[in-house]
Amino acid sequence: MPAFVNTSFQEITMLSSITRFLRDEEGATAIEYGIIAGVISIAIVAVLPGIADQLKGVFGQIAAALPAAPAQE
Repeated sequence: MPAFVNTSFQEITMLSSITRFLRDEEGATAIEYGIIAGVISIAIVAVLPGIADQLKGVFGQIAAALPAAPAQE
């Protein structure tokens, strides 16, 4: 005799709910976008210190190359 013959209605309902939950992919997209945003944030934090020093050098060179502006009264 198959095992499913002795299962109760509650067991079938629970198995059906679990199966539906495992097949549901609605929230997966939001989780994926969250993971992508997190990885991008980590990459930005890792890269910014190096870029900041380079930008300071570039703007320092620009400032040194510009003639001093006369004070306006």
